[in-house]
Amino acid sequence: MNGAIVVIDMLNDFFHNHRLSERRTELCGKINDLIDWGRKNKLHIIWVRQEFKKDLSDAFLNMRTQQIYKTIENTEGSQILHELNPQHGDFEIVKKRYSPFYNTGLDEILKKEGIALLLLCGINTHACIRMTAIDAYQRDLEVIIAADCVESYDKEHHDISLKYLGRDIARVLANDQIMNN
Repeated sequence: MNGAIVVIDMLNDFFHNHRLSERRTELCGKINDLIDWGRKNKLHIIWVRQEFKKDLSDAFLNMRTQQIYKTIENTEGSQILHELNPQHGDFEIVKKRYSPFYNTGLDEILKKEGIALLLLCGINTHACIRMTAIDAYQRDLEVIIAADCVESYDKEHHDISLKYLGRDIARVLANDQIMNN
Protein backbone atom coordinates (compact mmCIF):
# COMPACT_ATOMS: atom_id res chain seq x y z
CA MET A 1 0.00 0.00 0.00
CA ASN A 2 1.30 3.44 -0.93
CA GLY A 3 1.81 5.45 2.25
CA ALA A 4 3.11 8.68 3.74
CA ILE A 5 4.59 9.80 7.01
CA VAL A 6 2.92 13.04 8.04
CA VAL A 7 4.98 15.14 10.49
CA ILE A 8 2.74 17.72 12.12
CA ASP A 9 3.79 21.00 13.77
CA MET A 10 7.30 20.14 14.92
CA LEU A 11 7.95 23.88 15.08
CA ASN A 12 10.20 26.03 17.24
CA ASP A 13 7.38 28.04 18.86
CA PHE A 14 5.79 24.92 20.32
CA PHE A 15 8.88 23.75 22.19
CA HIS A 16 9.34 26.50 24.78
CA ASN A 17 8.97 26.19 28.57
CA HIS A 18 6.74 23.15 29.05
CA ARG A 19 6.41 19.40 28.70
CA LEU A 20 7.25 19.46 24.99
CA SER A 21 10.63 21.07 25.60
CA GLU A 22 11.47 18.23 28.00
CA ARG A 23 10.53 15.63 25.37
CA ARG A 24 12.10 17.40 22.37
CA THR A 25 15.30 15.35 22.00
CA GLU A 26 13.60 11.98 22.41
CA LEU A 27 10.65 12.92 20.19
CA CYS A 28 12.88 14.22 17.39
CA GLY A 29 15.05 11.10 17.60
CA LYS A 30 12.05 8.80 17.28
CA ILE A 31 10.62 10.84 14.39
CA ASN A 32 13.99 10.76 12.62
CA ASP A 33 14.13 6.97 13.08
CA LEU A 34 10.66 6.62 11.55
CA ILE A 35 11.49 8.94 8.65
CA ASP A 36 14.76 7.07 7.92
CA TRP A 37 12.80 3.80 7.83
CA GLY A 38 10.12 5.45 5.70
CA ARG A 39 12.61 6.77 3.15
CA LYS A 40 14.19 3.29 2.84
CA ASN A 41 10.71 1.85 2.26
CA LYS A 42 9.75 4.50 -0.32
CA LEU A 43 7.11 6.23 1.78
CA HIS A 44 6.32 9.84 1.03
CA ILE A 45 7.24 12.40 3.70
CA ILE A 46 4.80 15.26 4.30
CA TRP A 47 5.83 18.10 6.62
CA VAL A 48 2.96 20.12 8.04
CA ARG A 49 3.56 23.58 9.47
CA GLN A 50 1.09 25.92 11.12
CA GLU A 51 1.74 29.50 10.07
CA PHE A 52 -0.13 32.78 10.38
CA LYS A 53 0.20 36.32 9.04
CA LYS A 54 1.79 38.97 11.26
CA ASP A 55 -1.55 40.77 11.59
CA LEU A 56 -3.26 37.49 12.70
CA SER A 57 -5.97 37.97 10.06
CA ASP A 58 -5.82 34.25 9.20
CA ALA A 59 -5.33 33.00 12.77
CA PHE A 60 -7.72 31.26 15.16
CA LEU A 61 -10.38 33.47 16.73
CA ASN A 62 -8.85 33.20 20.22
CA MET A 63 -5.42 34.12 18.83
CA ARG A 64 -6.88 37.26 17.28
CA THR A 65 -8.92 38.29 20.31
CA GLN A 66 -6.12 37.55 22.81
CA GLN A 67 -3.34 38.84 20.52
CA ILE A 68 -1.39 35.56 20.66
CA TYR A 69 1.54 35.69 18.25
CA LYS A 70 2.74 32.15 17.63
CA THR A 71 4.02 30.50 14.44
CA ILE A 72 4.03 33.79 12.56
CA GLU A 73 5.18 33.59 8.93
CA ASN A 74 8.82 34.39 8.23
CA THR A 75 9.84 33.94 11.86
CA GLU A 76 12.09 31.32 13.42
CA GLY A 77 9.11 30.18 15.50
CA SER A 78 7.24 28.92 12.43
CA GLN A 79 10.17 26.82 11.22
CA ILE A 80 10.70 23.08 11.64
CA LEU A 81 13.01 22.12 14.51
CA HIS A 82 16.65 21.97 13.41
CA GLU A 83 16.98 18.37 14.65
CA LEU A 84 14.63 17.22 11.90
CA ASN A 85 15.68 16.99 8.28
CA PRO A 86 13.23 17.79 5.49
CA GLN A 87 14.72 16.86 2.13
CA HIS A 88 14.21 17.82 -1.47
CA GLY A 89 11.28 15.82 -2.80
CA ASP A 90 9.37 15.87 0.48
CA PHE A 91 6.03 17.67 0.54
CA GLU A 92 5.25 20.65 2.74
CA ILE A 93 1.78 21.78 3.77
CA VAL A 94 1.11 25.09 5.50
CA LYS A 95 -2.07 24.94 7.55
CA LYS A 96 -4.19 27.54 9.30
CA ARG A 97 -6.26 25.22 11.50
CA TYR A 98 -5.72 21.98 13.44
CA SER A 99 -6.24 19.70 10.46
CA PRO A 100 -3.92 19.82 7.45
CA PHE A 101 -6.91 18.78 5.35
CA TYR A 102 -8.66 22.11 5.95
CA ASN A 103 -8.18 24.47 2.97
CA THR A 104 -4.77 23.11 1.95
CA GLY A 105 -3.55 21.01 -0.97
CA LEU A 106 -3.23 17.82 1.08
CA ASP A 107 -6.18 16.03 -0.53
CA GLU A 108 -4.75 16.72 -3.98
CA ILE A 109 -1.29 15.42 -3.01
CA LEU A 110 -2.76 12.22 -1.60
CA LYS A 111 -4.88 11.62 -4.70
CA LYS A 112 -2.09 12.45 -7.15
CA GLU A 113 0.41 10.19 -5.38
CA GLY A 114 -2.14 7.41 -4.72
CA ILE A 115 -1.51 7.54 -0.98
CA ALA A 116 -3.96 5.43 1.03
CA LEU A 117 -2.06 5.07 4.32
CA LEU A 118 -1.00 7.87 6.67
CA LEU A 119 1.47 7.42 9.54
CA LEU A 120 0.98 10.40 11.82
CA CYS A 121 3.61 11.91 14.07
CA GLY A 122 4.20 15.27 15.72
CA ILE A 123 2.19 17.45 18.07
CA ASN A 124 -0.26 18.09 19.71
CA THR A 125 -1.96 14.72 20.11
CA HIS A 126 -5.19 16.13 21.54
CA ALA A 127 -5.60 18.74 18.79
CA CYS A 128 -3.78 18.52 15.46
CA ILE A 129 -2.97 14.80 15.53
CA ARG A 130 -6.53 13.98 16.59
CA MET A 131 -8.16 16.20 13.95
CA THR A 132 -5.87 14.87 11.22
CA ALA A 133 -6.61 11.27 12.17
CA ILE A 134 -10.36 11.89 12.18
CA ASP A 135 -10.28 13.76 8.86
CA ALA A 136 -8.18 10.98 7.28
CA TYR A 137 -10.55 8.34 8.65
CA GLN A 138 -13.50 10.26 7.17
CA ARG A 139 -11.74 10.02 3.78
CA ASP A 140 -11.40 6.23 4.10
CA LEU A 141 -7.64 6.39 4.52
CA GLU A 142 -5.83 3.90 6.71
CA VAL A 143 -4.36 5.72 9.70
CA ILE A 144 -1.51 4.69 11.96
CA ILE A 145 -0.47 6.91 14.84
CA ALA A 146 3.19 6.41 15.62
CA ALA A 147 2.86 6.30 19.42
CA ASP A 148 6.59 6.98 20.00
CA CYS A 149 6.39 10.01 17.70
CA VAL A 150 3.42 11.99 19.05
CA GLU A 151 3.18 14.17 22.10
CA SER A 152 1.22 16.98 23.68
CA TYR A 153 1.83 19.70 26.22
CA ASP A 154 -1.20 18.19 28.00
CA LYS A 155 -0.39 14.62 29.07
CA GLU A 156 -3.90 13.79 30.25
CA HIS A 157 -5.48 14.73 26.93
CA HIS A 158 -2.61 13.09 25.03
CA ASP A 159 -3.41 9.78 26.74
CA ILE A 160 -7.18 10.16 26.34
CA SER A 161 -6.80 11.02 22.65
CA LEU A 162 -4.62 7.98 21.91
CA LYS A 163 -7.12 5.74 23.71
CA TYR A 164 -10.06 7.26 21.81
CA LEU A 165 -8.39 7.21 18.40
CA GLY A 166 -7.07 3.67 18.92
CA ARG A 167 -10.57 2.23 19.30
CA ASP A 168 -11.83 2.56 15.72
CA ILE A 169 -10.15 5.44 13.91
CA ALA A 170 -6.47 4.51 13.85
CA ARG A 171 -3.99 1.86 14.84
CA VAL A 172 -1.71 3.19 17.56
CA LEU A 173 1.65 1.48 17.18
CA ALA A 174 5.17 1.93 18.54
CA ASN A 175 8.01 2.44 16.06
CA ASP A 176 9.24 -1.14 16.41
CA GLN A 177 5.75 -2.43 15.60
CA ILE A 178 5.57 -0.22 12.52
CA MET A 179 9.05 -1.06 11.29
CA ASN A 180 8.68 -4.80 11.82
CA ASN A 181 5.32 -5.21 10.04
